[in-house]
Amino acid sequence: MKTEIISTEAGDARITWHPARKARLLLAVSHGAGGGIEARDLQALARVLPGHGVSVALVEQPWRVAGKKVAPAPKTLDVGWRGVWPSLVTPGLPVISGGRSAGARVACRTAVELGAAAVLALSFPLHPPGKPEKSRAGELLGSGVPTLVVQGGNDPFGKPEEFPDGAFELAEVPYGDHGFAVPKRAPITPEEAVTVITDAVVKWVGSLR
Repeated sequence: MKTEIISTEAGDARITWHPARKARLLLAVSHGAGGGIEARDLQALARVLPGHGVSVALVEQPWRVAGKKVAPAPKTLDVGWRGVWPSLVTPGLPVISGGRSAGARVACRTAVELGAAAVLALSFPLHPPGKPEKSRAGELLGSGVPTLVVQGGNDPFGKPEEFPDGAFELAEVPYGDHGFAVPKRAPITPEEAVTVITDAVVKWVGSLR
């Protein structure tokens, strides 16, 4: 594992690399608007995927590196993501563009432009909580590349059954909220919920050619 500071037009971003020994793909994945790369799903992917031939690059947007608590506008997030992309393609591997929540929206919006091989959307925020009329489905449906959505079954930003039909795959984390946390009374443990995520992603990346 190594970290690297990347200068972008939005400020300095940071990449934490988790390389696979014999990598065939790179998953570059960023955090949401309210958290960082310490999110349990991101850390689990960085731990598990290198054993399956997928290097992982955890990307921290400039606002996080600068110590700010609130994410900037979506356009600024896109600027930061574009700024780190040259470093992500340097290893010469096909790059899966990924993110959780706001980061998933960035990955979908920029995938075709940046030449991503695929998109991994964790906890895609289909709409603001309680406002299904303000749908962001267009961003997801417009990704233009093979896309996997991993969504909590009880995500207030969009439950799996709320998603429209489209050219993407969807894996559900039963009882999970927007951070994939599950209630204590749920018949699934937090550890099992994380395993649902990593198993779904491992299976999906294995299908990418």
